[in-house]
Amino acid sequence: MVPRHAIVVGSGLAGLSAASQLLSHRIPVVLLERFPKPGGNSIKASSGINGAPTEYQPVTEPSDAFFSDTVLSAGRAMGTLATYRENLISTLTKNSASAVEWLVKEKGIDLSKVAGLGGHSYARTHRGSGQTPPGFAIVSSLLKNLKADALFELRTSCTVTKVLQGEKRVTGIAYVCEDGKEEALHGPVIFASGGFGGDADGLLAKYRPDLAGYPSTNDPRPGTQPLLAAVGAQLIDMDQVQVHPTGFVDPSNPSVPLKFLAAEVLRGEGGMLLMNGMRFINELDTRENVTNAITSTPPTSNTPKQWNVQLVVDESTYNAAKSHIDFYIFKGLMKKTIISKLEPEALNSIKSYAESASGKTTDPFGRVSFANWALYNPTLESTVYIGNLTPVIHYTMGGVLINERSEVLNDDSAPIEGLWGAGEITGGVHGGNRLGGSSLLECVVFGRIAGDQVAKVIRNELA
Repeated sequence: MVPRHAIVVGSGLAGLSAASQLLSHRIPVVLLERFPKPGGNSIKASSGINGAPTEYQPVTEPSDAFFSDTVLSAGRAMGTLATYRENLISTLTKNSASAVEWLVKEKGIDLSKVAGLGGHSYARTHRGSGQTPPGFAIVSSLLKNLKADALFELRTSCTVTKVLQGEKRVTGIAYVCEDGKEEALHGPVIFASGGFGGDADGLLAKYRPDLAGYPSTNDPRPGTQPLLAAVGAQLIDMDQVQVHPTGFVDPSNPSVPLKFLAAEVLRGEGGMLLMNGMRFINELDTRENVTNAITSTPPTSNTPKQWNVQLVVDESTYNAAKSHIDFYIFKGLMKKTIISKLEPEALNSIKSYAESASGKTTDPFGRVSFANWALYNPTLESTVYIGNLTPVIHYTMGGVLINERSEVLNDDSAPIEGLWGAGEITGGVHGGNRLGGSSLLECVVFGRIAGDQVAKVIRNELA
């Protein structure tokens, strides 16, 4: 029987991008989501989406800069399967401008504000100029458009239990919803079901037992990579787990293991980091390096395992990231105060930072962009905004290997017919460290590619 619809598993941005692209070809879509509400982790993304070159960037960057930054960030992982990785990175970066344009021009999403994040040689992370965080703005807009299309069907609280496979190809999936009855759907499948950063007792325990006890920004849930491995998918970089340096420690409940991410844009717009009142790192270094600098010191707690880091922003940085900081203040994660309320060493640290930001001195940690920091003459009575932070498990770079057409590859690196992947369930794009802003980008780029590829297959089979 020739399938007349496509199956998308996962309702984060990768799944929504794939579904949107399928509908643009007028291919019916059934999208399954295991949680009661759609949006996945993408809806919580707060820093933005990378794109280059775009009309919104303050400085036009060289054509190969984004590719080079991503390769550099990937690190030693580039030593294996280099051709596949380079092809994926090239696909990601070369399609980044069109991904932003698609969201802006076709979906009507404001992405006009651009910031520089850690590991980036140029400012290229886009978000809106209003109060709505970028992840929520993008996901909610795509969901609204999808739900208005009669060819789209969303089934929530449904968990995929098995990938169905015929003699030569994947033929569909088996799944269970709230009624407990197992059902089957037949057709080409796009898996966009996310990573395993919340799978503490499963895949994390298997591949990264050293991270036991770390808090996480991910809801506790099992990873779905084993479902694809069961039909021959090749797994790659499963031990590459990104520990984000800045998760908020809620003063009202510091021991809760599920943390809220402190958006990297806070540092990108000028924020500084202190431990014991002193700076210790270039705040715009890669996530990996900032995290390592923190975790090289003894933790202040073991249940969960966390450290005591302080984020400090001045009034100008606050105004540049006002929508974020006001939200964090509302949640009780940041507060407005004065420098005298900080640790005694803080004033000297802030004075040194201010001198570098004003151009009077060279920053001893190598930071060259201070964005909006304008508190050049700090005193004990100067206003600042602060939040307490700790490293958190945030993102898993490993998953099923795909190629530049989003096809899931087997152990021989050949495509598994009928199966595509996009987003955090895949591996090979980021290597040992993901650049901030490239998660949403990866979802859009490879989700749209997967949608186009599946539409082509269905049309050919119907012809």
